[in-house]
Amino acid sequence: MKSMDLHLRPIDLHVHSTCSDGTFSPRELVDYAIKKGLAAFALTDHDTVDGLEAAISYAENLRRREDVDTGQIPEVVPGIEFSTEYQGSDIHILGLCMDFRQPAFCQALRAFVDSREHRNHKMCRLLTQAGIPVSYEDLLSEYPDAVITRAHYAAYLLSHGYVGSRAEAFARYVGDHAPCFVPREKVTPAQAVELILQAGGIPVLAHPTLYHFSDARLEELIASLVPKGLMAIETIYSTYNAREERLMRQLASRYHLFASGGSDFHGANKPGLDMGCGYGRLFVSYAVLETLQAALPVVRACL
Repeated sequence: MKSMDLHLRPIDLHVHSTCSDGTFSPRELVDYAIKKGLAAFALTDHDTVDGLEAAISYAENLRRREDVDTGQIPEVVPGIEFSTEYQGSDIHILGLCMDFRQPAFCQALRAFVDSREHRNHKMCRLLTQAGIPVSYEDLLSEYPDAVITRAHYAAYLLSHGYVGSRAEAFARYVGDHAPCFVPREKVTPAQAVELILQAGGIPVLAHPTLYHFSDARLEELIASLVPKGLMAIETIYSTYNAREERLMRQLASRYHLFASGGSDFHGANKPGLDMGCGYGRLFVSYAVLETLQAALPVVRACL
């Protein structure tokens, strides 16, 4: 039985670390979750599970210490956020509660990482040709243990004096239509759903309002993913207004999907957005996680 106290404390099922584009290390996230009074959080870095071992083992070690109130140590939920493409738009699919050590899942991720590294080498060559000498190794040295994203390129250009702001870095060099941008090879939303299910996890459509789809187009996307195994929608999110949250709940009900929710915490990379409470009004109950976890035996029985 879970303590009733858990249901009075928030959880956060969408959090990023320095292993992708957050500014807190996996261990620092555990400490910060304790400070914020969270009962659980999901580490959902972009296209990587590299931070999960560190966060989970650190939380487990804290529970073994006699000088720590073990009831305050958050549950660390294994997660990932896949970047996918649908009809020319970026769509993010969260995976929650997966077996992130499963060999087939790890192999698929490795192939994805290899394609990302190839893209990063190409972007560095283009920047060098544009008069900004930088190598992929330079970026890895400056941002150790991070999955290099365009946010890191922008930070590098800013810190080395090539631009006056991150916005300028995107506009002049690494934005979608800028000369040094190289599009990433992406999986489709359906492929991401399949990968997560194969790893025994719960596939979640992340922050649907950020895609700026019409209601009809969003429903078309959801309807296409439900037969593939989509199980949940992020019905609680930092930027939702009342209408958007109501629409997400209606879509979840209409397609018999579970609710999920999280802040999309990135630390200093998203100023003002805090873990567990978003911009101040976010609250995700532990009951949301319990409902998702209760569905896991059914998912894993189908493997």
